[in-house]
This record gives sequence, C-alpha cells and structure tokens, in this order.
Amino acid sequence: MKRTAINLLIIIISIAILPRISSAQNNSISHKVDSVLNLMTLQEKIGQLNQYNDDLYATGPVTVDANKIAQIKRGELGSILNSQGTTRTTGWQNIAMQSRLKIPLLFGQDVVHGYKTTFPIPLAESCSWDLDLMEKSARIAATEASAGGIHWTFAPMVDIARDPRWGRVMEGAGEDTYLGSRIAYARVKGFQGEIPGATNSVMACAKHYAAYGAAVGGRDYNSVDMSERQLFEYYLPPFKAALDANVSTFMNAFNDLNGVPATGNKYLQRDILKGLWNFQGFVVSDWASVGGMITHGYVKNEYEAALAAITAGCDMDMESRCYKNNLAQLVQDGKVPVALIDDAVRRILRKKFELGLFDDPYKFSNSERETEALNNPEHAKTAREIAAKSIVLLKNENNLLPLSKKLKTIAFIGPLVKAVKQNKGFWDVEVPDTDSNFIVSQWEGLTDKLGKNTNLLYAEGCKVQGEDRSGFEEAVNVAKQADVVILSIGELRDMSGEARSRSNINIPGVQEELLKAILATGKPVVVLINAGRPLIFDYTAENATAILYTWWLGSEAGNAIADVLFGDVNPSAKITMTFPRSVGQIPIYYNHFNTGNPPKDDNDRFYRSAYIDLSIYPKYEFGYGLSYTSFKYSNLQLSKKKMKAGESIQVSVTITNTGKYEGEEIVQLYLRDKAASVVRPVKELRDFKKLNLKAGESKTIQFIIDKEKLSFFNQQLQWVAEPGEFDLMIGASSRDIKLNDSFELID
Repeated sequence: MKRTAINLLIIIISIAILPRISSAQNNSISHKVDSVLNLMTLQEKIGQLNQYNDDLYATGPVTVDANKIAQIKRGELGSILNSQGTTRTTGWQNIAMQSRLKIPLLFGQDVVHGYKTTFPIPLAESCSWDLDLMEKSARIAATEASAGGIHWTFAPMVDIARDPRWGRVMEGAGEDTYLGSRIAYARVKGFQGEIPGATNSVMACAKHYAAYGAAVGGRDYNSVDMSERQLFEYYLPPFKAALDANVSTFMNAFNDLNGVPATGNKYLQRDILKGLWNFQGFVVSDWASVGGMITHGYVKNEYEAALAAITAGCDMDMESRCYKNNLAQLVQDGKVPVALIDDAVRRILRKKFELGLFDDPYKFSNSERETEALNNPEHAKTAREIAAKSIVLLKNENNLLPLSKKLKTIAFIGPLVKAVKQNKGFWDVEVPDTDSNFIVSQWEGLTDKLGKNTNLLYAEGCKVQGEDRSGFEEAVNVAKQADVVILSIGELRDMSGEARSRSNINIPGVQEELLKAILATGKPVVVLINAGRPLIFDYTAENATAILYTWWLGSEAGNAIADVLFGDVNPSAKITMTFPRSVGQIPIYYNHFNTGNPPKDDNDRFYRSAYIDLSIYPKYEFGYGLSYTSFKYSNLQLSKKKMKAGESIQVSVTITNTGKYEGEEIVQLYLRDKAASVVRPVKELRDFKKLNLKAGESKTIQFIIDKEKLSFFNQQLQWVAEPGEFDLMIGASSRDIKLNDSFELID
C-alpha cells in the first residue's frame, strides 16, 4: 500500500514537471540555434537552405556540381538526398565537418513503404484499415533507414486522390479524408516515434502541400482549381492530422492551386501552415519546384523564383539552385530581409539540434546497428502480416477459396508468377550492398506453402504488355492438367507512381485474353491482380471464379499471397479507393454531393445526373472487401435520439461471425447531414472499428458521435455543426449498409 502511494506520488510529480522539462528543452535548443545563427555569414545561412542530390542515385533531373565538395567545405549546403548507407553518409558528413562552423548535414530519402524490408505500397496498406500495423511498418522502415545514416524521409504522402489515372495514388491512403487523416497521423508517429533524435526514428515529411491529388485529368504535375471550402474540408485535414502528430517537415507540391504554384503560395505556407496552424518545423520544396515556377509562367527567372518561394514560406530549395544563386543578391537588393532568411535557417537548425547531430554528427551512421537492423527476421514477419492484411478479396464464387493444401495439381500461370523485384512496387529503396534474395516471389511463396503431394505447374502465358499470344497454347495445356488454376496478371511496378499517369487503366496487353482462353478449359480460375492503382477489368470481374487484388505487397509478397490463398490468413482488407467500371466514370468517389435530379438506381437514369449508357454504380465501392466467412449486423441502438452540441450519442451494434472461419470485419459508420447551409455528401465515413471474431462468436461494439463528427466548414470557412437531422448508417462498405437510424442535433 505504501509503495503504491509512493509510485502514485512519483507519477503526479512527473506529470507536473514534464511540461516544464519540455519547455526548458525548447528554450535550450532555441538558445543553441541563436548562438550558431549569430556566428553564420549570409552565405552560410543561405547554404543551409539548399538540398542537393547525391551523385550516385537520383529521383529527378540531376544538376551536376563540379564543386559540390568545395561548397560543403565552405558550409554552403544544408542537406543531401538520395545518399544512403553508413559508408556514403559518413563520407559526406566528414566533408561537412571540415567547414568553419561544422554544421552537420541532413540526409533525406524517399523511404515511402520500407527501406530494405519492403512493405505493401501505401495504397495497399491503407486497405488493411489497421492503424497499429501501419504505424509499426513505418517504425520498422525508420529503424532500418536511420541505421544507414538517413535522418529524414519524404513520407507520408497524405494527398487525397479521387482519380485512379493519377499514378501517385499508389503513395497515398485513397479517397477518404477521415480515413486518410487517421492514417497520416499513424504513419507520422511510426516514422518519428515519441522522442526526437532517437536512433531508430527519422523525421517525417507530410507531402505534397497541397491538393496535389486533385490534378486535372489525373495528369501528374497538372493544375488544381477548387474552392477554398473544398480545400479546407477534403484536402487539408490529412496535413493537419500530420501536424497534430508533430510532423517535422512539410513538402510543397508541384501543382498550382487556383493559379498560384504551391511552392510560391503564401496563403498555403505562411498564412495557413505557419500562421493559422502555427507549424514550427520547416518546409522543403519538391524536386526543383522552385525553378519550376518559371515554367508555370508565374515568374520570369530564377531570381524571381527565389523571391517568390522564400517570401511564401518555402524554407529549403531541393535541387533547383535558385536559392544558392539568388538569395544573397535579393538581400543586397533589399527585396528579402535577412530576418526572413534567419527564420528559415532557425527552423532547419532546430531540427538538426533535435536530432542530436550537433552533439554527434555520425550518431545515425552505425555499421553494426545497420547490419543488425537490415537482417532482423522480425521485420520480415511484420511485412508478411501486413501484406496478407492488405490483400482484398473481390470475388469468391462457389467458395472456391481458400484452396485446399491437398489439391493434387495446381497450375500457376501468368507473366508475374516468377517475377521478383516487381513485387516491391514503385518507390522502393535500392539499399547498398544488398541483393534481391530477400524478396519472396509468388512462385516461391506457393512452393514453400505446398507439400510434396501437390504438383505445381507453371506457364508464363504472355507478357504484361504487348500483343504476343504465342504462349497461350502452353498455358492452356498446363491448365487442362490442373484441378485449379491461379492466374497472376496486372500492371508492371513502374506503370504506377510519379510521372506514371495513364489514360487507359485497363489491364494491359492480352492478359484478359489469356484468362478467356484458360476459362474455356472449364477449370476454376483464381485471378491475382497486381497493381499500384485501381484498374478496370470488367471481363475478369464477370468471369473469373475468384479474384484477389494483391496490389504490390513488398518483399514478403509471395508468402502473404500463399497465406491467403490457402486460408492461413482470412482476407479482411477493404478498398480505400473506388474502382470504376470504365474510364468514363472517372472521377468517381463515394462521398459525392446529391444533385437536384439524382437517379434512384440504374432504371432511373433519364433526365437525371447520370450517363445513359453506363451504370450509376462503380464496379467496387469504397470500403468493399469480402471474407472467407460471413458477418451478421444486428441490434443497432442509440443512447438517445436528440443531442445538444456539448453532448454525445453512444451507438452500439452487434456483429456475429455466421460462417465457419475465424475472421476480421471492418465495421464502418457513415453519417449524412440531411439539410445544411451548404450541400453535404450523400454519406461520409466518420468512424470504423476492426474486430476479430471466431466462428459463431458475437461482439457488441460502440461508437461515439459528438459535435466534431457532425462538423464541417461552412461558406465562411468556420468549423461548425448545424442543428438538424442526421442519418446514421452502419455497414460493411459505403454501399453495403446493413443498419440505419437517425438522430437530431438541437440548439
């Protein structure tokens, strides 16, 4: 009893003094930053505002510097990107330590979905709806990257995207603002951890600020034009969530927003981010986007580009050299006050102090820790788990899946069966001194899963691209010998990603023709679709016996796919981006507004806001995904039917596993504001819960509805909840609503 009291007293004292400690640490760092700043020349200050690419590997057009080393020795560079591995990062840091003030370099890298251990592409991972696992995958990526000398990742991408033609949908969390915000928060926490400067963490970067995902026509780098209300309600919240998670940096976007390039957009960077939101970190440009404003037609030369960017609040210039070549002259000409330069430098120096680089510039470059981190078997186990939970079961006719391990003969056919690196997807990291032996192909995964009693046959059938059908005959002959056929098709890993927009997002080449030829044998066919975006595959959707959407699952892809195919893992993923029936439906998303003439169904399309030659429904709606088991929703109860602004309603619902397999269900809660001062969506995701149920088991879960869940931005950009009636919907997807009710918000 006495010990308990003492422990309680310690906790109370700790809680009381923690804010003071934090404040003292901040004051100490601020003092150190100012001390360094006071010693710096203007050229050294400007140097901190520049980031150059390493000489070995680039993720954009390279600017060649014959005197890069000399610049670093003069203290005229703040950061290097695409340098990795302890040998390389230590080498560059050694040069920085020869400068007058010995200000350490920051090393940045696009660690988007893993470092050596590669996780599913972020869009795939988002389909797991598993926030804890997403945080864990980011933590593992940070652990591996930081051990190799990386301080900073250019992730997460938190852009909301409603157009699957845009190649960069693979980097984000899909179309929904609420879910995207929850995922943004989790990923930032995963990358950064709780303590700045821990050697198993990296600084995160919320990108691309802002509205990049709304590029016209889904064409990368394209313009964006939208109302402020739409910007605040749908596209900014994930960035705010990242900020709430204490994200260290922001990256501005390539696009212009309402005619002003994001890189030179004062409203976005100074007024909202650093003003309204009080962001204390720093903003980095995207690759050469400062100079890109010249091509936009916003400025006429690099001098004006540097002026526009620094004035707008862009602190670091990635690769354009506009700051390096023009800021000193801008100061001399009286167009840029030194105070503006100092503010940007302070922000960058603060992060270097928080990371502990001034105390030990090499603290993250530890070869022993690097070897240990890159060979930790637990990392592969986690990658396998989240990969399996990212696979979406789209169809399972006659309960073909899961397959029996006692099958005598299985035909594994398709151009991606034995692919290795393809499984990593776009934006993987080429880690120095590693090979591809750690990547598990789909063939290897199935081979390891099956015993000696099952004969596994193979045929390529065709390539991903092209019109060559010469392999069809062999594939058909192999299929005829099998009890079941598994067909692995899709797009190549580099057909989605940056600068990978596609006007035609059908399954490429003759792959669906190959499926047709195999189906003619009468054999049941399981189709695996490998992709970085929602594809259009109407023939496959209508005719395949079963479909698993496997995205690009990372280095454990083969094992994860085998786990799901044979029922060691029951698929639970649900798509976070709507799958269209045709390109003509794009953009299509679940949380659209109604019109004055909305169609009721596909029989009610004339003189309505619908195409007369196309269904009003997508192929697969947001939140859709099947399981090997089935779930019953029942007993929806609301604690009350009316609530005031300061109150809340408790919602309870019972979920029962009515099938024969243990499984996970993602229960989704949607709301609709029936009448408001601005038109509201037909439904909006406002909460979800993922629960595991054994066969026959029931659980009652609760949701809380409060004012925050009912709020939106009105015409004056005020965050308000207006009195009125709301529809409540609980379902297995945005379309598959199982239970309904309503309630009222009153004055």
